[in-house]
Amino acid sequence: MVDDGVTERGSLRLDRVGKQYNVKGRMLDVLRDITLSVASGDFISLVGASGCGKSTLLRLIVGLDPVFDGEIRLDGEPIRGTSLRRGIVFQDHRLLPWMTLEENIALSLERLDWPRERKRDAVRRHIELVGLTGFEHAFPYQLSGGMAQRAAIARGLVGEPEILLLDEPLGALDALTRIRLQGELLRIWQSRRVTMILVTHDVEEAIYLSDRVLVMQPRPGRVTREIALDLPRPRDRASPVFIELRQQILRDMGALDARAA
Repeated sequence: MVDDGVTERGSLRLDRVGKQYNVKGRMLDVLRDITLSVASGDFISLVGASGCGKSTLLRLIVGLDPVFDGEIRLDGEPIRGTSLRRGIVFQDHRLLPWMTLEENIALSLERLDWPRERKRDAVRRHIELVGLTGFEHAFPYQLSGGMAQRAAIARGLVGEPEILLLDEPLGALDALTRIRLQGELLRIWQSRRVTMILVTHDVEEAIYLSDRVLVMQPRPGRVTREIALDLPRPRDRASPVFIELRQQILRDMGALDARAA
């Protein structure tokens, strides 16, 4: 790509980002010196043990916590507070139980100054995108866990964000549903090409979905390894290359020693 001075929509840059919390009068380093570039349309995953700051980093990017060191820029502009330019999907779908699926998704558009017809069309298209056509008037209790998470993904995308942040969105699902939803998430990303950053404890999930995997270590939270994944999609989880990458990342995380690998 030729550098013409124009920053692509959905490109993200973190420069020396750090975060501290005051715990009983002591300053605790949660994140330290995170420097990272994400190109427009990239899919990257953050993996690491609990407590290494993965979810905290997503909170900073989405703008839920304005107090941190360093700088975070989206499309070259510093992030200041929350914005519909940055969507997020959590492990819990967080659908409002008194609203239908259609109403839950449309709720994300309330702050947008779009004509009513455009909002209605956006909701319809995103329900179709996640494969939930026919369930527009269903309430959350009438949806399976996988369907509810697909609805949450539709809600995260309906406002046409430049980047979608995914905080363990499949973590509460059973193994079979999780694998199916990984395929759905990959299909949605390939269809939309929105920049995605996934936090996950599932190394296999990270390899299956991502362009790059970033391994984080705790105390303080920091990126200790970056692995580019030059594998054709869809990826074969049983291939020797896939299995070796999985073992390598688990070793980097400290989950395996050389003999266990």
